[in-house]
Amino acid sequence: MIVNLREILKTAEDKKIGIGAFNTPNFECLCAVLNAAETLDLPVIISHAELHEKLSPLSAIGPAMVLAAERSKVPVCVHLDHCKTMDYLEYALNLGFTGVMYDGSDLPFEENIRKTKEAVKIAAGYNCGVEGELGYLSSKESGASGSAEKSGPVYTDPDEAVLFCKETGIDALAPSFGTAHGIYKSKPILDLGRVKDIHALTGLPLVMHGGSGVSPEDYKKGIRNGLRKINYYSYMARTGAAAVKELLAKEEVTYFHDMALAAEKAMEAEVLTAMKIFADI
Repeated sequence: MIVNLREILKTAEDKKIGIGAFNTPNFECLCAVLNAAETLDLPVIISHAELHEKLSPLSAIGPAMVLAAERSKVPVCVHLDHCKTMDYLEYALNLGFTGVMYDGSDLPFEENIRKTKEAVKIAAGYNCGVEGELGYLSSKESGASGSAEKSGPVYTDPDEAVLFCKETGIDALAPSFGTAHGIYKSKPILDLGRVKDIHALTGLPLVMHGGSGVSPEDYKKGIRNGLRKINYYSYMARTGAAAVKELLAKEEVTYFHDMALAAEKAMEAEVLTAMKIFADI
């Protein structure tokens, strides 16, 4: 069943668990995530990032995501991730998306507030929850490094977070506390005390971006400290690629669908493992 971002985050808050938010830029990813969620009987968030437009146009994958969510046996939020433009955000809402994340993290503080507030106003017309971001990660959503000026993460100031949440009216906040998008080259050093402070001060569910590759212990501590949405994609996608390489090394493959199925099943196993950690089961 399809649900609003607010509903799914309330479930996470009530149960004190993290809910996985998995990018699903193609059908194999979509099936892998929803099959895992139904196997575990857990709510889940399926996401589409604006930067994936060239890889998988929203006009093509978006309706499939919404239909799959409607037909799912578990609660599913269909979420727009890292949206940079209001036109794209509104297009997703018109397709039936039930959660949106406006990313103004690379903007000056006041401009981030203004643009995020605009996103909240647009989403209100669709009864849709909104996630905002304050602070920025040391790599982009694509996994590429940031600019020379932004060579490392800028950690979210708890006092600024309070003002940001109050002024914008968002439903969830993605703070910066040491994670990075893409594949980690070394173990991330996370400021989970900052997460606890921001959660206590704002009262909002918090979001971990760059969630792939974090240790189970850090996931669990972060969730205890207020993380309710865990974005997870890079390691899932890498697992699918590894499964295809393994299949090709073992046998001659004639049909593409055999490779696609191998990737899907490997990604499903990866999602199962992640969701169990997030829900502490």
